[in-house]
Amino acid sequence: MIGLTLTGGRVLRGGALREEPVSFAGGVFQGTSAARSIELPEGALVLPGIVDIHGDGFERHLAPRRGAMKDLSVGLQSTEAELSANGITTAMLAQFWSWEGGMRGPEFAQGFLAALRDFQPLGTDMRAQLRIEACLIPTEGPSLLSLVQDYAIKQVVINDHLPHRALEQGKRPPRLTGQALKSGRSPEAHLALMQELRQQWLSGAGAIAAFGQALAKDGVVVGSHDDSSAKDRENGRACGAGVSEFPCTREAVLAAAEAGEGVIMGAPNVVRGGSHDGNVSAEEMVLEGRVDALASDYHYPAPRQAALHLAEKIGLPTAWSLISEGPARLLGLKDRGAIAEGLRADLVVLDAANRIGLTVAGGKITYAAGPMAEALLG
Repeated sequence: MIGLTLTGGRVLRGGALREEPVSFAGGVFQGTSAARSIELPEGALVLPGIVDIHGDGFERHLAPRRGAMKDLSVGLQSTEAELSANGITTAMLAQFWSWEGGMRGPEFAQGFLAALRDFQPLGTDMRAQLRIEACLIPTEGPSLLSLVQDYAIKQVVINDHLPHRALEQGKRPPRLTGQALKSGRSPEAHLALMQELRQQWLSGAGAIAAFGQALAKDGVVVGSHDDSSAKDRENGRACGAGVSEFPCTREAVLAAAEAGEGVIMGAPNVVRGGSHDGNVSAEEMVLEGRVDALASDYHYPAPRQAALHLAEKIGLPTAWSLISEGPARLLGLKDRGAIAEGLRADLVVLDAANRIGLTVAGGKITYAAGPMAEALLG
């Protein structure tokens, strides 16, 4: 950790942009100047570090090809480099625990959790979000509760990727062959497994609800995923899920927001100008004040891009809070998300062209480029 005062930039602090210095030492923001001072280039913006509440972009680093990566720590190093270059100072790495196999299977998940536990990042706070398939909970619930405790996981999302409509109608689900081969099963075996898991899901509603409630009681942030209706949100609520992650419809968004529950939407949805799956527009929901946080989802540059786009309509302080203070609050991380004395020293500096020139995570420089790097080295 270093002690440093940044001057000459506009700082997002207290809900407004202010022309004032920012100081940090010992890993936290300070109210007094540090021994060393750096003059930022003209037009620089000093903003709270990005808290990414859900991202799976790390997958391309950990397994660029099936079986190619044996040492996952190397992939985690590469992941941190990408996170830092995109201003992300806290990252929830969304890892599946699923019947789908491959990178989503329990074996890979165990390896990932062990590698992340042992990994020593440069400064970025990299944590696991465990995405558990609901149909596995009735039989694996006790062991999954132990897994969450053993790895000190503080965020769990309950997913449901079974193709219920096709299975209910006795049809072969779309893309069955490709998904089966990816999981290392024959199409027949894959279909039989899905049929078995659907029956397990149908009879296991009580066990699923009890599982989620147990997590929430233990202080874990529980979320539901891809809610499509108010009924879906009601079911998530029954499972202790106080957060709706990537709701698909306006109805589902309103059901969560009007109940005072957290709403997370995808930053790529904003950047693209709409959902690639035809779901509700994240930008429209933001403009209505229904969204608490935007997540990178599958693309780490997206939070910054989305916030800068939305800033033209709702102002930078409000837009940036969707990728800093908002997600920190949903995660219960009271020590970050804003630039304020005593909080963890997480910040990102944008140049006049809105490119990232400096990222500081926990008082450590994790990324520096261009004039900002030259100023530090001068």
